[in-house]
Amino acid sequence: MGMSSTGGRDHENGPILVTGGTGTLGRLVVPRLRDAGCKVRVLSRRSREAGEGIEFVTGDLATGEGIEAAVEGAEFIMHCAGSSKGDEDKALNLVRAASRAEARHLVYISVVGADRIPVASGIDRAMFGYFGSKLAAERAVADSGLPWTTLRATQFHDLFLMAARQMARLPVIPVPAVFQFQPIDSGEVAARLVELALGTPAGLVPGWSAVTCGPVASTGRSCWSGSQARPPARSGPARTWPRTGPWAGGPGRRVLAERVS
Repeated sequence: MGMSSTGGRDHENGPILVTGGTGTLGRLVVPRLRDAGCKVRVLSRRSREAGEGIEFVTGDLATGEGIEAAVEGAEFIMHCAGSSKGDEDKALNLVRAASRAEARHLVYISVVGADRIPVASGIDRAMFGYFGSKLAAERAVADSGLPWTTLRATQFHDLFLMAARQMARLPVIPVPAVFQFQPIDSGEVAARLVELALGTPAGLVPGWSAVTCGPVASTGRSCWSGSQARPPARSGPARTWPRTGPWAGGPGRRVLAERVS
């Protein structure tokens, strides 16, 4: 099949390793890579049987166990695994193994605002430590010596919907009046990541977000009403909203429109 049209990926080489390939984003990335004709290897903490042309390997990014074997022969790596803490250590364990394996392209998914949310005080770390961890992981990737691409995206609809469902159990739901939330469809981010993975390493690329940026109260009401908060549009690069913080404002096809049960 040879080199892809974007010039970055040779399908006849080894598999693309996807960390977090069974998570919210990874499970959408994997079939898209397969549809593009790529061999796919998924890193999982639990043993799984191969299926539909997908190889599963067992390893733990937090401890580094099994990572050397996971990256062996995988010249292209997409790092989708993430958690509420420890992302820096996981990224370091991955890039060390990937460097020894001489990977040709490492793609990482981060979050819009990673470089703008202050994480200085104890309160900052308690509330926004996730952003600091993501930024540290970005630096681990950038300093790895490997060709790399990092995409920052806003939070997914899935996250906001999960939070709304949990709050729906409360008799009264506290909603900050001025806090703005701009979620994006995870499928759009998956498609963009695949596009980047099949292309040439590009460093830090423009962030990816939905078109609308509105208060949490408005987005939350759409969870219960099942109505769309704004007309859909295409997705695109994020921009900064200087008066309200690092909220992205690129166009997005889909908005949250699922009823909370």
